[in-house]
Amino acid sequence: MTPFTNHFSLRNVNLVTLLPIDSLVFLFCILYMSSGGREGLRRQLGDEVPCRTGNPIDDCWRCEPDWDTNRKVLADCGIGFGRNAIGGRDGEFYVVTDSDNDDPANPIPGTLRHAVIQDVPLWIMFDHDMVINLKEELIMNSYKTIDGRGFDVQIGNGACITIQNVSNIIIHGIYIHGCVPTGNAIVRDRPDHYGKRGITDGDGISIFGGTDVWIDHCTLADCHDGLIDAVYGSTLITISNNYMLDHNEVMLMGHSDDFLVDKKMQVTIAFNYFGEGLVQRMPRCRHGYFHIVNNVYTGWEMYAIGGSANPTINSQGNVFIAGDDNSTKEVTKHESPVGSKEWKNWNWRSDGDLMLNGAYFTASGQEAPASYSKASSMVARPASLLTAITASAGVLNCQIGQAC
Repeated sequence: MTPFTNHFSLRNVNLVTLLPIDSLVFLFCILYMSSGGREGLRRQLGDEVPCRTGNPIDDCWRCEPDWDTNRKVLADCGIGFGRNAIGGRDGEFYVVTDSDNDDPANPIPGTLRHAVIQDVPLWIMFDHDMVINLKEELIMNSYKTIDGRGFDVQIGNGACITIQNVSNIIIHGIYIHGCVPTGNAIVRDRPDHYGKRGITDGDGISIFGGTDVWIDHCTLADCHDGLIDAVYGSTLITISNNYMLDHNEVMLMGHSDDFLVDKKMQVTIAFNYFGEGLVQRMPRCRHGYFHIVNNVYTGWEMYAIGGSANPTINSQGNVFIAGDDNSTKEVTKHESPVGSKEWKNWNWRSDGDLMLNGAYFTASGQEAPASYSKASSMVARPASLLTAITASAGVLNCQIGQAC
């Protein structure tokens, strides 16, 4: 598949369960299912879908036809716990021209690897469509933006991205797929430093002790381990507007039940589209505080949101569409060796979520908003608006010289 495939589909919804929904939302869903995707829906509605949809990130920059000459505006459009990630906003532009010559030990100028290891802030862009096959993990230095807008940029079928003990990272508009374990090799992580790396897990994006990280409008699929994992004290992260599909363990937040440093973790997961072929961990949380807000879930083979070790989970304004298997209707999975005796005190709430086709959320702990203050990072939009807000999740097909 390509990252630009129309993906918003409600084909697995049992229509009977839609009947209690507000009539406008019901009509919108019916139109969508019968129209052949987003563009078909526009044709049926007869009017051009407005540029601004209520998605605060996209409304901040997508409507401007000169976005290509003002790329760094994106850095001021962040939301959630990762909103202060500025990436390479204060640095120069670096144009990647070479997708074929990945040298992990001695990166070649013009390659993505050469760009991300530099000690200065850089806003990294690309000059043509490319598929980058990394031989070893791409270890990023602080204050970097990887901006794929304007071209079809893929990192696939090899090693993928590591954000380790660095800060201020923005990754936008990259299709990441087929990531596999690599390692036992020399990899350079700064211009003046290299070392032997162990075997990686095969994540799409591995955040290890990273802070101020924003992953936006990426498409992620079919990696060996997680699509996006954040561990070892990582915090102040926003994962937004992504399209995830065809994967088992989607997102792990927190290293282990015994790793107490992750109690400080704060992650916002917003405006994402969790698509076909996903099994579990959307996300799976340990310790920490997680604001899961305004996402669309189109089915899960085991569960959608899970956790252990007393994480605080604030689920607001999401749409959960269960599959037809009666054994997988539950959105949540509390994981505790002693069962509900322990997890009944964990603060997990569902506030304004839309449950379809029999989906249900098992809440626990306190209901009062004050109990979720550390897991609140933005104002949730009504779940009924998400069809428009998340319809363009994933990599955007931005054309230079036009509003994106």
